[in-house]
Amino acid sequence: MSTAIKPKHIGRNISRIRELKDMKQEALAQALGTNQQAISLIENSETVDEQKLIEIAKALGVSVEAIKNFSEEAVLNIIGNTYHDNGIVNAGFNYNCTFNPLDKVVELYERLVQAEKDKVEYLEKLLNGK
Repeated sequence: MSTAIKPKHIGRNISRIRELKDMKQEALAQALGTNQQAISLIENSETVDEQKLIEIAKALGVSVEAIKNFSEEAVLNIIGNTYHDNGIVNAGFNYNCTFNPLDKVVELYERLVQAEKDKVEYLEKLLNGK
């Protein structure tokens, strides 16, 4: 069994970053002044020319290092530890509920049922009092 480290597939990293940015191959091709087929070839290549990689990084709005070191696991960790509040991204602070929302719903329901019982009791007293 070999323990050799498999080199990163740069083209696949470019593809995933492009997809995460909700960008189509055609849009990236237009930003680079090329066609969709060329982008497809790049994304299927294990290595990419350094100059071309710099251009792609600029078009994607990321650093060359971000493309080279892209990790699906890291992205999932970042997403999991980030929340959106009215369009503002807040990283590092994960404000979770300090109560169980279902408990609150049950509590509200029980209060409403008790209010209805009290109302029925009051109306029965009025009816019997006449």
